Amino acid sequence: MTTTIARSSATAAKLSTEEQLIGHQPMRDTFVEAASAALDADPRVAIVLADISADRFSDAAARHPDRVINVGIREQLMIGVAGGLALTGMRPVAHTYAPFLIERAFEQIKLDLGHQNMGALLVSNGGSYDVPSAGRTHMAPGDVAVLESLPGWTVHVPGHATEAARLLEDAFRADDRVYVRLSERGNAAARPVGTGLVTVRAGSARALGVVVAVGPMLDRALAATEGLDVTVAYTATVRPFDRAGLNRIVAAAGQADVLMVEPYLEGTSSHEIAAALSDRRHRQMSLGVSRTAEVRAYGDAADHDRVHGLDVEGIANSARAFFLV
Repeated sequence: MTTTIARSSATAAKLSTEEQLIGHQPMRDTFVEAASAALDADPRVAIVLADISADRFSDAAARHPDRVINVGIREQLMIGVAGGLALTGMRPVAHTYAPFLIERAFEQIKLDLGHQNMGALLVSNGGSYDVPSAGRTHMAPGDVAVLESLPGWTVHVPGHATEAARLLEDAFRADDRVYVRLSERGNAAARPVGTGLVTVRAGSARALGVVVAVGPMLDRALAATEGLDVTVAYTATVRPFDRAGLNRIVAAAGQADVLMVEPYLEGTSSHEIAAALSDRRHRQMSLGVSRTAEVRAYGDAADHDRVHGLDVEGIANSARAFFLV
């Protein structure tokens, strides 16, 4: 299905409102600050770039010219260099837009990191469609689904710059394979991270079910389900998925029905929900970027939210239909 987008003043106003939800600092700025500090503090850390954000690391590169490496527009080489650095005991951090980092360089991720069992930190920018004006080349709603086809990856999807800072701080010090998916948009307030699923709004003992919101989707999910007797849970870490936590939260609700709201390809976590609730009969519905709508007129991010049913109205309609309200 091909979907076109019509711009409107109402959409523009809504986008302005959503842009205010980012927080006090964009996530990419938080990453640059955290990575620059990590370079100063830890001689193992090396930043590998493919032109994107290179200007933001100019000061850090002046201080550490041997550990800020810009390979140019060669994303496969960027991952190859990261793998080589890891083999020497360094902690490589590779960064660019999600489609270039995960999709374009996937074979190198599979072989140079995964098959060699080397650790690295991959940090993307742009979310699924945060910069629609750049076109389809800069969109990657399938990145998490693609990456999770490989074993041994931790995947973080922060919903606020403060969450991103906390997750990055731990990831710089680690030795394993970590992907941090940054977005231009987010929630108004930071939530606890690193502890699995967190209940943000509890339903009654006879609640209709559970809504799980990932990263930047939380505020929209809360607004969309206002007035519904559902429990809303949040996570900024989607792999490994907190299966035990979801089982406990569902057990406390009146119905074992789960609505998953993710900012990337719909159904990406369906198998995780099924595994988490394999001990009980349950229903599930997944919201995310549509698998059937190929958007060819780019508009802005709010337009894409509307097309994919990921704006407040779309989530509300899906939630009411799913929970039979």
